[in-house]
Amino acid sequence: MSYRVGIDIGGTFTDFALLKDGLKDGLKDGQVILHKNLSTPQDRSIGVMEGLETLAGKEGLSLGEFLTRCEAIVHGTTVADNILIEMDGAVTGLITTQGFRDEMEYRRGYKESIWDVRLEPPIPIVPRRRRLTVPERVLADGSVHEELDEAAVRGACARLRKQGVESVAIGLIFAHVNGDHEDRVAQIVAEEMPGIPVSLGHRILSRAPEYDRISTTVVNAYVAPRVNAYLERLVSRLAQAGYARQLMVMQASGGVMTRAYIEAAPIRLLASGPAGGVIASARTGGAKGYRNLLCVDMGGTSYDMSVVRDGAAPAEAGWNMHHRYLVGVPMVQAETLGAGGGSICHIDKGELKVGPASAGAAPGPICYGRGGLRPTVTDALLMLGILSTGEGFAGGSFRLRDEGVAEAFAALGAELGYDAQQAAFDCWRLVNANMTQAVRRTTAAKGMDPADMMMLAYGGNGPAFAAIQAQDLGISQVLVPRASPTFSALGTLVAHPAIDEERSCSAPADALDLDRLRGLWADLAADAAEHFGEAGFSADAVQARWRVAMRYAGQNWALTFDLHEGRGLDDLGFVDDTLSARAIAAFNARHLAEYGHVREGEVPEITGVRLTAQVETPMPPAGGGFTAPVVEPAPHGYRRANLGDGFADVAIHKGPDLLPGARVTGPAIIEEVFTTIAIYPGWQARVDDVGDYLLVRQS
Repeated sequence: MSYRVGIDIGGTFTDFALLKDGLKDGLKDGQVILHKNLSTPQDRSIGVMEGLETLAGKEGLSLGEFLTRCEAIVHGTTVADNILIEMDGAVTGLITTQGFRDEMEYRRGYKESIWDVRLEPPIPIVPRRRRLTVPERVLADGSVHEELDEAAVRGACARLRKQGVESVAIGLIFAHVNGDHEDRVAQIVAEEMPGIPVSLGHRILSRAPEYDRISTTVVNAYVAPRVNAYLERLVSRLAQAGYARQLMVMQASGGVMTRAYIEAAPIRLLASGPAGGVIASARTGGAKGYRNLLCVDMGGTSYDMSVVRDGAAPAEAGWNMHHRYLVGVPMVQAETLGAGGGSICHIDKGELKVGPASAGAAPGPICYGRGGLRPTVTDALLMLGILSTGEGFAGGSFRLRDEGVAEAFAALGAELGYDAQQAAFDCWRLVNANMTQAVRRTTAAKGMDPADMMMLAYGGNGPAFAAIQAQDLGISQVLVPRASPTFSALGTLVAHPAIDEERSCSAPADALDLDRLRGLWADLAADAAEHFGEAGFSADAVQARWRVAMRYAGQNWALTFDLHEGRGLDDLGFVDDTLSARAIAAFNARHLAEYGHVREGEVPEITGVRLTAQVETPMPPAGGGFTAPVVEPAPHGYRRANLGDGFADVAIHKGPDLLPGARVTGPAIIEEVFTTIAIYPGWQARVDDVGDYLLVRQS
């Protein structure tokens, strides 16, 4: 028996998905095992090891025996995101070109809410006193206009040393075209500040413009020491316990790669947890014939929303504002809201609010019985009867308690003039309204109507709100996979090992230097072959997409699209005399589709080349129709609950007892092992052939 394990660490729970033997021939029922345990914020690797030991016990094995049988352990984590949320990363310094000290504060004049006169600027990762400049200048063509002043670099190192800098970002102008000066600065930093990690702009993000590159490099420098230290602890613990293979890590781009690859640019871990869920959504929805999805993930700490269009969750490299900082590496698009089961309900200036502060895993909601004193969304669900104290919570790892919950909501309601139950209900209404409005804002910005999509809900709390939120958005169908409580963990196993890299190249599209383009793609291919080789994959197994970024002269943004696709990393025969004409035609078609027009007679320019490469790996099937006969099972029991229309006796069903073909009509509650599915009045749930739930609004 062999295993593959997917892991996703959230702010409250650490999720596991275990895939058992038989992957190459297709999985059978029972070969996917889910598990959750509370995260361990003091050292998240401890929670990972605790969960692995539990999975080993379920298989009747010691941890060492289990790990020796693991073909792969794939890990997604919010460690990098938490650093930016809590602003407790490394003391970071920046060395940049003279005259560009304030690039980070100018932010291209960008402000998230232009009408909010009280909106403060983001907390500076690198305050001005640690942003130092040195005389040097490289021009846009890569030529050296002014040599690097090495004495100034050593002086900057001395100043950074005195300020206790723990990580250094180096971002010089046009280093993406000629990185020699940045490389030399890095050498001097290593001499003057031994042991201090360095982030080089032209290696972290090899493209223009300078703000994108410097911001991305600074964020990388800020998170790198803690992220790499965490991964080192986890790898060490796994090795000591008997795991002999490479740890694979989920990236923001939706692919996975070795820990060694991530170590060079830990910024690629940002939003890796949400990315796993989106990739799993695209896979699951596509297999069932649902190619346009609104994906909603409500966990213990946050609510993540993303969109899958035409069966794909593309990773965009560009204007990704993440935690108020621009991150230019490829990222699957997901919007995050501080709305989870642990979000704290409170009064602010006489107004009821939910979140963004969270009780997290420690102490957690009041009902966890771990010392929490402030009411949360999970406590509200318990007050409303949607959750129960009757049986084990989160797979039986512990039981919810009602001691102190009613009192907390009574105190909250007293400030607003009503009782505890009304306070809990209003918290439920408010958090749902917050999530619904976040969806409306995001989809409107994309020119999309949620009513045209199917909702796919996952996370421990997503199914408890999905149907009522869909109803508010005009959506009539909701898909809730049975694996939804640990969907992002399952997504790390669905994701393919992948690398997505780019190189800058600026030239009119009708005057291309084919040898240079071929050389840039060849360099990208060589790097990819090395990293895939370290992961145990041959270059012949790699599916490569050779891509190009283009724009019209004067445009700020370039469009990236495929020029060629094939197997292997040496397939460069497409770089020939027809490349220019093919690229122009493809760009005009893409520009017309994206913006509705083309500039007739105007020649676009190439701004860079990109290689997206992946290796397909075994994964569980995700299909499932409705061929089983319809059965309306008797409820397990009844419970007083409020599903939006006041308290009533609501039917309770046990998810593990519902077989394919089962149909449950609301109002009802389905208690799965790790989540609760609320079937609101006017909704019906059906179980498909693989055990997933389809919620349908009745006309």
